[in-house]
Amino acid sequence: MNGQKDISGLENKIGFSFKDKRNLYQALTHRSYLNENPSHPYEHNERLEFLGDAVLELVVTEYLYTHYHNPEGELTSWRAALVNANILGEIADQLGVSDYLLLSRGEQKDSGRARHYILANAFESIVGAMYIDSGINPIKTFIGEKLLNRLPEIINQKLYKDPKSSFQEAAQEHRGITPSYKVIDEWGPDHSKYFKMGVYLDDELVGAGEGASKQDAQQEAARQAMKKLAW
Repeated sequence: MNGQKDISGLENKIGFSFKDKRNLYQALTHRSYLNENPSHPYEHNERLEFLGDAVLELVVTEYLYTHYHNPEGELTSWRAALVNANILGEIADQLGVSDYLLLSRGEQKDSGRARHYILANAFESIVGAMYIDSGINPIKTFIGEKLLNRLPEIINQKLYKDPKSSFQEAAQEHRGITPSYKVIDEWGPDHSKYFKMGVYLDDELVGAGEGASKQDAQQEAARQAMKKLAW
């Protein structure tokens, strides 16, 4: 696979044709690929990811502000539930982004949580590339179709509630214990580390989760503990 792979299939799924295809090629170039292919004509996608993260948050924030008159705290929780690695990685997977990503041989073999976070980051990079290419209006359409349609489910099922806070309340109610969190494992280079955190009630491990930050991994561990204990 090289940087000139046909990307028209991905453009069709996104519903957007890039005026400058180089923007999308860069969005699909992972740092690890450049380590093995230093002559690749495009930069890695981390700068586009940085931009796309901000644009995505702006589009979602504007939509929430315009369509809902709830307090700021609730809107913030809803936004966080929408713009997170789990959902963004899932959407990128549905779009088939994996088929177009330029990764090192090692990263290509990884099909676990690390790949999921790479997909989430690639989604943000694609948003950044769209913004560079054509401004914010096409992104509003794209985000509306792919992401904001999940908002009713998040609100109705209260999926926006912080798992750590919910688990702490439940643990104190059921056991009279405040949960504690410990690092079980960590891996990856310094610029792209992943963590596995365990959540404990006294010395009992009741849940474990992985994430691109300790905070993300703690949230996932709390979520798994709630499921395991059926609280």
